[in-house]
Amino acid sequence: MAVTIKRAYEPATRNDGTRILVDRLWPRGLTKTGAAVAEWLRDLAPSHELRRWYHARPNEWSTFRKKYLKELAQPQYQKPLQRLFELAHEKKRLTLLYASKNETLNNAVILKELLEGARKPPRGTGAAAGHAMHKRATMRSR
Repeated sequence: MAVTIKRAYEPATRNDGTRILVDRLWPRGLTKTGAAVAEWLRDLAPSHELRRWYHARPNEWSTFRKKYLKELAQPQYQKPLQRLFELAHEKKRLTLLYASKNETLNNAVILKELLEGARKPPRGTGAAAGHAMHKRATMRSR
């Protein structure tokens, strides 16, 4: 499975494979057909509070990253995160789309690293978090 990231405003190409939008808000000025989005995982994006926090502190990437990974470990993120891992398992190529002007420091970068196994969200405290982590590990080992 190959995972790439791309601004949602860039035109779709054959090499994109399945295009997944990972922003909470739909990119301004784009139509659904023009964006060629196969699936919109808006619930996988950082919370409004975290997004606003990072927007006010763009130089605090490492702190944003830690906070976002902590959010991803919460129960409400497990279903969309599981869907992302399913898509990665089912498809040969995924392109994670984002609208941010910052092409190197955005949530799609973190999600790409998660899919590639570089970083995993910290384990939650509940049974649901442990179960979701186990399911993702099982899917990756197939």
